Amino acid sequence: MEIFKEFTFESAHRLPHVPEGHKCGRLHGHSFKVGLHLTGPLDPHTGWIRDFAEVKAIFKPIYDQLDHNYLNDIPGLENPTSEVIAKWIWDQVKPLMPELSKVRIHETCTSGCEYTGD
Repeated sequence: MEIFKEFTFESAHRLPHVPEGHKCGRLHGHSFKVGLHLTGPLDPHTGWIRDFAEVKAIFKPIYDQLDHNYLNDIPGLENPTSEVIAKWIWDQVKPLMPELSKVRIHETCTSGCEYTGD
């Protein structure tokens, strides 16, 4: 069984390692969407894998670091590509939520990535 909880946050960033003149090298912002996916057995008593309220509470301190901030200033996100953001979130959340099986990032409506810890 897999469940997911989605969050949106607004952030600015720039990608420092793109070729000269690349538009992503300039400061810009996105309305990011993050999906945290959890996989595990269905608890016969509660009827869930984990309470969505717990997922939200665990993610809140991480969300607060990301929302309405300049991502490049966050340690570990100096090159904040979608891939780097997904892995960074995984590294923050996985120790607190062992059921985490995937982090999905949308940086635009049509672009993003999924990270499964591999």
